[in-house]
Amino acid sequence: MVVEIKLFPDPSVKMNRENGKVSLRRVVVSGIGVVSPNGIGAEAFWQATRSGVSGVDTITLFDPAPLPCRIAGEVRGFRPEDYLPPKELKRVARSVPLAIAAAKEALQSARVDAEAMTLEEKRSWGVVIGSGGGMPDFVEEQYRLYFNDQLRKVSAYNISSSTIGALSSEISLHFGLRGPSHVISTGCTSSTDAIGYAFNLIRFGLANHLITGGVDATITPAIMQGFSIMRAVSSSHNQEPRRASRPFDRRRDGFVLGEGAWMLVLEEREHALTRGAPIYGEVLGYASTCDAYHMVRLDPDGEEPARAMALAIQDAGLAKDEIGYLSMHGTSTVLNDKTETQATRLCFGPRAYEIPMSSIKSMIGHPQGASGAAGVLASILGMNDGFLPPTINYDEPDPECDLNYIPNQGLAKEVEIALCNCIAFGSKNSALVVARGDGE
Repeated sequence: MVVEIKLFPDPSVKMNRENGKVSLRRVVVSGIGVVSPNGIGAEAFWQATRSGVSGVDTITLFDPAPLPCRIAGEVRGFRPEDYLPPKELKRVARSVPLAIAAAKEALQSARVDAEAMTLEEKRSWGVVIGSGGGMPDFVEEQYRLYFNDQLRKVSAYNISSSTIGALSSEISLHFGLRGPSHVISTGCTSSTDAIGYAFNLIRFGLANHLITGGVDATITPAIMQGFSIMRAVSSSHNQEPRRASRPFDRRRDGFVLGEGAWMLVLEEREHALTRGAPIYGEVLGYASTCDAYHMVRLDPDGEEPARAMALAIQDAGLAKDEIGYLSMHGTSTVLNDKTETQATRLCFGPRAYEIPMSSIKSMIGHPQGASGAAGVLASILGMNDGFLPPTINYDEPDPECDLNYIPNQGLAKEVEIALCNCIAFGSKNSALVVARGDGE
């Protein structure tokens, strides 16, 4: 049998040989899917986020009693067996059914039936997602068996299901998609970078349709203990979990670990319009920088996060005064929130005080590598609804965090363009610029 090979880049991407400029394609969001601590499904997630509903509560995935921090943003009420059969669930981590569920909703909302695709169509669909932790619960269980002399119980999938890269493969296998299958793992910027990577693949004609976004499910005993030793997570609100995640508030004392999956379908605009897909939004620009400062601390001068924001705006071909909303990384840690505020001032100057901004981590906790995709989806849903989500638990202003964080109550406001900010361990900074959709 001879396999027909179609070469990329797509011929719709043309190089002007006289001036060296490339005619780039527009990249739209035609599908969305969510599995979040404060809502399963995109609509439930948005209504909860719009209303300032927290999904943070006492940990139930294991007994948290020995830990200093006993709360997290767990996804509750989720039924993995609705997405994978019992035999499959035994060989995968919690992140896999979360990712498949969000990807399934994203495809359905994009009006795509993967089962009905031809082989040629499946070859034009790929997966590019971000994850910081990958499969930690599966890995911890395998080590527990090993160190307790239960070698016979170690899974035959110990190796293949332990790698972060297996996440995109599980999605590709589940839906039969034969295009690129990649996982970007850059810590907390993972899904922002994955969306940026997918955006560039499509606009430069190297792919036509991609499932992108992020997933993380890292609420495990070892990881919770590790963050506690670092004093990175909040330990003062175990009795009032929903009050714990308080970005930019003066009494913040660390982040709350979260989990979930936020997925988007990205495709070239003309492809989407031709097949009658909805247009939820458009990706306009992306950029990434590094402080080169420290593995777990930000450089307090904020220059590199500011540069990432400025470069993303430049990549979008926009002026800074065209940004109408900022989705902040806002983890609720003392240094992070202060430095991100400083970076925002550096990037936007006096106008930083005029731009409404918020951190949805106040409601979902910090879902690590999936957090960027969560912010992108909340921004797109908010712009389409004419309503910007709040930062809840903002009770006492911090003089060093003095911007408009949309405290406690959301804001009815028409916004066309948002900038989504993300910061990670290892001094990484990434930003995406997204625009409001134009409907059906």
